[in-house]
Amino acid sequence: SSSSSSSSTELKEEESGEDSDDKGRPLMTRIFAKRAWWSAESMAYRRRVVEELVGDLLAVFQERLSNSFFPVLQPAIGMGSAFEGWSPCGHDDVYCLLVPLKPSHGYAFHLELGTAGQMPAKNCVRVELECTCTRDRRVEDVPCFLHHSEEALWRNEDSTLLSTFCTDFYLDAQKIAHCFQNLVVSAWGEMTQSRHYSMQVLPSSRSCKLQLTNASGRSLLVEMVFGVQRGDSDIFLSSQTAEATFTPSTTWAETYAVAEVKFFRHLARQAPRDTLYLKCLQLCADILVSAGISPYTWKTVVMHLLNTTPLSSWSRWDFMMRLQDIMHYLHVCLEEKRLNHFFFGNENMPEDIILPAGFQASEPVNLFQCLVQDPAAHAEALREFEEM
Repeated sequence: SSSSSSSSTELKEEESGEDSDDKGRPLMTRIFAKRAWWSAESMAYRRRVVEELVGDLLAVFQERLSNSFFPVLQPAIGMGSAFEGWSPCGHDDVYCLLVPLKPSHGYAFHLELGTAGQMPAKNCVRVELECTCTRDRRVEDVPCFLHHSEEALWRNEDSTLLSTFCTDFYLDAQKIAHCFQNLVVSAWGEMTQSRHYSMQVLPSSRSCKLQLTNASGRSLLVEMVFGVQRGDSDIFLSSQTAEATFTPSTTWAETYAVAEVKFFRHLARQAPRDTLYLKCLQLCADILVSAGISPYTWKTVVMHLLNTTPLSSWSRWDFMMRLQDIMHYLHVCLEEKRLNHFFFGNENMPEDIILPAGFQASEPVNLFQCLVQDPAAHAEALREFEEM
């Protein structure tokens, strides 16, 4: 009944003509746009809370770890739908941030990359000793691990990056996550936010998941994953992998989430005030995801259309036409069993998005390759689309 009452109130507000710019728009389009606006305001507030919290945590850790061999923590980068502005309405959002890692003093990271689009991922981060004999010392009383005597190395063995955070010379995502979780527990009492939230570290083998609950019982879910940057690009190797099968703790997954956030921010700087491309994406992920189409598929489809359709054509007046375009694009992709990854083989990319050499000139990676290999899955996907 509360839902009915809310809808009735919204109908009266819409019909009263409070916003003269809305006259002539389909009624359900207006209602959804208003709900989506409220959702966006709430998301923006929560994003600010999360960014401040994680920034304060990392500041505490950086001070505590300044003389340790824990990889050097860089400023966190928000990623995913909550930071792109299209989280589904009414869902418990997980605010996910990537914490980039740099090698500590005396070490270097070397990325060993698998084939693009390879499943499961075969990416690893090899940790190698780096000569520091002639460098200015950033950390006191630390020998050059490459050239110092065996006795000195033996004395420091228990506190080195290789012995503590690696397995067979490869950076171990689970060891990093476990140590980071312990740091959060020990540092929480120093945080200003501890006076306003109770904190629980949730089980996670490759990331740090926090549930923050305020005095009124409302929870905020925060997940910090760890990443190693590919050169100076916006592509990272992530500690969090998507494969359902067992993945070795030294395997890291290539993630394009930082580049995706930058793409949406690039659009936001250029888009006219009343553009509703995020609302189109939010509607698909919110209502139509139950049809078996993943949120990432919807996002990829919308990103391709945003790359070819002028932002001026995503106004409130074009809302239904753009939804039809999204559905048509997806239908063609399903029929052809091909949805190209947005960043591979895509030469139409904003200049401020930095991709590794060869990405834009490479062969496109097919996100629907599973449908090519499984005719039954392809038939089921088409059937679900027709029902949707």
